[in-house]
Amino acid sequence: MIKKEVQFTVDVFKSIDDLMPADLSLLSAARETTQAAYAPYSNFLVGAVAQLSNGAIVKGTNQENASYPVGLCAERVLLSAISSQFPNMAIQTMAISYHHLKGKSDHPISPCGMCRQSLVEYEQRVKQSFRIILSGMTGEVYIIEKATDLLPFPFSSSDLASGR
Repeated sequence: MIKKEVQFTVDVFKSIDDLMPADLSLLSAARETTQAAYAPYSNFLVGAVAQLSNGAIVKGTNQENASYPVGLCAERVLLSAISSQFPNMAIQTMAISYHHLKGKSDHPISPCGMCRQSLVEYEQRVKQSFRIILSGMTGEVYIIEKATDLLPFPFSSSDLASGR
């Protein structure tokens, strides 16, 4: 047996005020974008904003419906918007924030497993990694250098190849 250690580094900032101007602007936009989320059942509003390699800014929010849990996460809504408006355009940085209307929103949260898979596959598709900024409405801010850090053993198209 061989043991392998899998780890990654997260840059932790005390608050949004400690960020570089571009990151501060993107995270501020993600926090503001939470207001556009449709989450009448969970009251958990999520906003995701990406800056693309061409400089464009694209936003997405979580979308719930009465057929709960058939909603869409903000991250996948954002990836869909990017893919539709800017096919195969690389993402430079993505900021994700949330506002829990019935609880605290004072620490970073991480994307769910389905979103992690989608983020990693987007990196693979455009052949470029992107930074992810995570934060609530207040508190610490995490910056992760690439989506694959969040999902070190992703399922990929090569796993579907015949003869494997």
